[in-house]
Amino acid sequence: MAKLFLKFEQATLKEYSLPEGGTLTIGRLPDNNVQIDNLAVSGHHARIGFEGDHFVIEDSNSLNGTFVNGRRISKSALRDGDVVLVGKHTIAFQDEARRAEVALPPLNVTPPVPQLDATVMLETKQAKEMLAQAAPGEPIVSRYPIRERIATLTVMEGKTDQSRYVLSSKLNVIGKSEMASIKLKGWFAPRVAAVINHRDDRYFIAASEKDVRIKVNGAEVAGQKELAEGDVVEVAGVKLTFAYSE
Repeated sequence: MAKLFLKFEQATLKEYSLPEGGTLTIGRLPDNNVQIDNLAVSGHHARIGFEGDHFVIEDSNSLNGTFVNGRRISKSALRDGDVVLVGKHTIAFQDEARRAEVALPPLNVTPPVPQLDATVMLETKQAKEMLAQAAPGEPIVSRYPIRERIATLTVMEGKTDQSRYVLSSKLNVIGKSEMASIKLKGWFAPRVAAVINHRDDRYFIAASEKDVRIKVNGAEVAGQKELAEGDVVEVAGVKLTFAYSE
């Protein structure tokens, strides 16, 4: 029998059994099998079911998306050891019955060539020198890994607990809640005002509730808005500047 382990940071909050043939729902409302009481989680966020000979997870048109091993999905097969991100909580998937089935490819079968992410231009001075010195057709080997760009928010106006924030998580919450990444201060600050999603090397901001207004460069945002270098974000009485760090 497969199992799910609901976690927050390093702490395991609850364990669930996942029988074949059934469907398990994940969301903030109490009618879900896995209820996550957090405003970054949609009322009905995702569901897990059994199809063919394996389990699959499907996003239920959630606001902040469902991620499997760091990749946003609409629907995806689950394998033993996969980690699902829902809001700021993780769900570890364990399926011991199929662990041996996916451990090795069948004999005499050529494994498929994995798809690679788009190549990222190296930006360091040393990397540019390596490119200039390499002869045409000569492979370049570097001991410096290519990393995703990480963005920052610098506070221009308003009350927050820090003057600058590094947006290193896949989901960054702006609000007064203890789980917020960018913590607002003041009696009337909303618990969760907005969320910033980091996916595919880009950042997107969206209001958490309909009555929360967000402005980017003075223009009000409806739905999600991709952030660009130098954008000025205004939300809940706070003004912040968005930029990519070195």
